Amino acid sequence: MKRKKILFEAIAVLALITGGIIYAADHIDAPSVTNQTTDITDLYVFQSANTNDLVFVANTQGLLTPATTPAAKFDENTLIEFNIDNNNDNIEDLVIQCKYDAASNMMRVYGPIKPSETGTRSKIEGPMIAQVKVTPYGATTPIVGTEHGVSVFAGPRDDPFFFDLDQFHAILAGTAEGFRNPGVDAFAGTNVMSVVVEVPKAALGGTGKINVWLETKKKI
Repeated sequence: MKRKKILFEAIAVLALITGGIIYAADHIDAPSVTNQTTDITDLYVFQSANTNDLVFVANTQGLLTPATTPAAKFDENTLIEFNIDNNNDNIEDLVIQCKYDAASNMMRVYGPIKPSETGTRSKIEGPMIAQVKVTPYGATTPIVGTEHGVSVFAGPRDDPFFFDLDQFHAILAGTAEGFRNPGVDAFAGTNVMSVVVEVPKAALGGTGKINVWLETKKKI
């Protein structure tokens, strides 16, 4: 299955295999991406409670209200792809690919695996390694699937990113000198569609730092 750049979006972080939490955020995008299934809000990479694993989180479709969240869905024509560079050349050495199957309402995960194409084109690589049914909005317990040492979650979550956007605008306008303490979370009460993948560090290559970026690509 070939994939090509359409409503292509990417966001990147530097992660430490040894631990810590790294994140990047990109809320409120340009009109061509806003309200699209390709709209990335956040990328998080952090060490699991199991210190032998790393957790990758892709959040998309931000600013969902409680009223609109029940109807929000993943798109089977949108590929969510974590790119991993483990030799610092800014080219992906491994990918973790997440592909939604609408017929079964399952999020399927492929990798980590060396991609046959790099850059803005992708195709599904290798066999499916794990899958999980999408957790519905309002569920009291998240559904987590674990296969081959890889655990995965997919579904709506409260937006975890905190930012005092109004105060930020005031700082830019010169009417405030700094952020408030405490600040006011502009994203409080909004939700995102989240995919969480936990993988063994041993499957990622490298022993120190890895570069990670998240891409969404639309099938044409």
